[in-house]
Amino acid sequence: MGHLAARGHSLTNQPGEADVIVVNTCSFIDPAKQESVDTILEMAEFKKTGRAAKLVVAGCLVERYQDEIRRNLPEVDAVVGTNEIERIVEACEGGEVIRNPFEPYLYHDATPRVLATPKHFAYIKIAEGCDHPCSFCVIPQFRGAFRSRRFESIVLEAGRLFRQGIREVNLIGQDTTSFGEDLGIKDGLPALLARLAEIETPEPKWIRFLYAYPNRVTTRLLETIAAHDALVKYIDMPLQHASASVLKRMKRGGSGDIFLKLLERIRATIPGVAIRTSMILGFPGETKEDFEELCQFVEAARFDRLGVFSYSDEETSGSYRLDGKVDGRTVYNRKRRLMAIQRRISKRRNRALIGRELQALVEGPSPETDLLWQARLATQAPDIDGVCYVNDDGGAPLRAGEFRRLRITEAHDYDLVGAAVDAPPARPAARPDLLRVLSA
Repeated sequence: MGHLAARGHSLTNQPGEADVIVVNTCSFIDPAKQESVDTILEMAEFKKTGRAAKLVVAGCLVERYQDEIRRNLPEVDAVVGTNEIERIVEACEGGEVIRNPFEPYLYHDATPRVLATPKHFAYIKIAEGCDHPCSFCVIPQFRGAFRSRRFESIVLEAGRLFRQGIREVNLIGQDTTSFGEDLGIKDGLPALLARLAEIETPEPKWIRFLYAYPNRVTTRLLETIAAHDALVKYIDMPLQHASASVLKRMKRGGSGDIFLKLLERIRATIPGVAIRTSMILGFPGETKEDFEELCQFVEAARFDRLGVFSYSDEETSGSYRLDGKVDGRTVYNRKRRLMAIQRRISKRRNRALIGRELQALVEGPSPETDLLWQARLATQAPDIDGVCYVNDDGGAPLRAGEFRRLRITEAHDYDLVGAAVDAPPARPAARPDLLRVLSA
C-alpha cells in the first residue's frame, strides 16, 4: 500500500470502486489457503460487475503455488511473491514482474508505508524468515532464512510512529527472540526493547513484542521487560505441546517440566506478567496419553491466554511423511476439552482483577453495542486477546487512542468490564500567537 500510495495511486477498501484489486494471501495452513482462493475467486467477479481491469495476487500463496495459480486461475493478471513486494507498482500498472530469488525481501525505515491499523497502534516487523526446523511448519520454505533488520532502522521507524500519535507499537517476526543473532549482536532483542523504551514521547506509550521462542527467553530479556514501564508485561510464547515425545517429533524439543520451570522464572522476574501460548492438537503420533499430559500441563501452567490449533497436514512439511495421523473427530473433541480447561482458568484469573484499577488504552465505541466503549489492558494484545468493555466514562468523555484508568467491575470468560475512574490528561493549550497565525 505504501509503494502504491507513493506512486500516486489512491486506495479503497470497496472492490467495486477499484481499477485494480490486490489480494494479499496466506498459505500457512489449509484453512488459510482455502480462504485465499475463495477471496481470489470472489474478487475476480468484480472484473465482470465492477470497474476493475486487473486482479493481482500477492503473498505466500504465490510463493508456494505460483504455477498452479497461473494455470488454474486465468482471472489473475499478475502475481507478486513475498520477495517481490517492491514490484507491486509494476504489477498494478501493467509492467512485467521479474522474479528475484537472490535478494530476500526485508523492509526498512525508508520503505513507504500506509498503516492498516487504527491510529493509536501499529505493528513493526523487526525480522523476516526463520531458521528453526519445526517439522509442521512451512514458513522457512517461502519466507527464507532468518534475517534481522538493522537496529537503527527499527528505532527510526518507531520514533516516527510515536510522533504520528501511535500509542502502542507491537514488534513482530517469525521469531523475534532471535533478533540480531544473524548480525552478530548478542542479546539483540533486550537491547532493542531498552532503546525503544527510552524514546521520548509527549504521552505514555506501550511497546510489546510477540512470538518468543522458548529456548531464546533469556534472563537478560526478562530483566529488561521488568525494568521499563513502557515495555508491557506480556509474553507471547508458543509452546505447541507439553509431551516430550510429541515435541521431539515436532523437532522443537523441551517438555512440560522444562516449560513449567521457565514459566516460574518468567513470573518471578516480571511481577504481574501475562503469558500467552498456543498449542497444536492432533500432531501425527499424538496419543491419548500425550493429550492427557498436555491437559495436566495446562492446568498447572495457568496461562492467561491460550490458543489451540488443529494440526494441518501440509504436503511440503516434514511432518507430512510421519505416521500416526489423528482423525478429525478426535482432534475436535480434544480441542473442545482443552479449551474448556483454559476457559475455567481464564475466568478465575479475570475474576482476580475485579476491584483493581488498571491503565487501559481506549480503542473506540464497541462494535458489539452502542452502549459500551472498548479498551484494552496492557495484558491484552490487539486482535488476539479479550478486551475490556467500558460502561462508565467517569464523567469525562472517552476518546479513541487515549490512556485511561479503569476499575474492573465484572469478569467473563475472556473479556472484562470496567469503569473509568480518572479524567483524561489535559491536552496542551494552543498558543495565542499560533492561533493568530492560523487565522491569518
